[in-house]
Amino acid sequence: MKIAITAASGQLGAAIVKATAALLEKENVIGLARTPEKAADLGIEIRAGDYNDKSVLEKSLKSVDTLLLVSGMDAPEKRIGQHRNVIQAAQNSGVKKIVYTSVQGAEENTSFSPIVQSNRQTEQDIMNSELEWVIGRNGIYIEPDIEYIESYKEAGGIFNCAGDGKCGYTTRPELAYAYARMLTEDLHNAQTYNLHGEAISQYQLADYLSFAFGTALTYTPMTVEEYRVLRVAELGEFIGTIIAGIYQGIREGKVDNPSHYFEAAGREHVSWQTYFDNIRLNT
Repeated sequence: MKIAITAASGQLGAAIVKATAALLEKENVIGLARTPEKAADLGIEIRAGDYNDKSVLEKSLKSVDTLLLVSGMDAPEKRIGQHRNVIQAAQNSGVKKIVYTSVQGAEENTSFSPIVQSNRQTEQDIMNSELEWVIGRNGIYIEPDIEYIESYKEAGGIFNCAGDGKCGYTTRPELAYAYARMLTEDLHNAQTYNLHGEAISQYQLADYLSFAFGTALTYTPMTVEEYRVLRVAELGEFIGTIIAGIYQGIREGKVDNPSHYFEAAGREHVSWQTYFDNIRLNT
């Protein structure tokens, strides 16, 4: 079985490559990347894979049985067409199965909703493709909060608009393990899985970060607009507004969903106590 993984030069794509190569012989795992040389260090065959170039995708997907489609990073109105290029190239090249990395979040009334809606459209396009399929809806990465720890310390705590809402966080390695299983096991076909660990509040997150990094963070809720202005000032209009929409979705309970991680991965998601214990040990 030949498995191809798109966006292999990205953080999630590369993690899925490594997890899949741990289950199969390396020669059966192929990475696709818009700029192949950026994925050259993965130790597998890398082929060209630009979502905007269907003809190149068709050539790169020859001999591939199963395809992992990592959701694109372009604007919502563009990514639907880009994903359709990948789906159509897969159909034309004899691919039998597509696994898609979708997302959880508010489908309406937030600035993140257009991205969620574009993901839902791709989910539907894949279901309509007549290929075997599996869809994973990723929880929110917890890694950015770890990377942001010095800023949290400087600010004296966590400030956002999530309020009392709980968030189904996950990590890239945990997602990668689940996707490797979804790619290599037929029992997942025609399933849609929410992929995340135990949902926690921002108050709990502050406590975990304080424990792991030996500090004393608190959480202070803000209004959605207050947080949007803060994010836009730091990150610019596009990204800042999207991030505010993500946290608005947390506030509204749209990322506090039943988790299907065990069904997808065959094991439990790492507990947050274990995860932060490991950070503390290595800090």
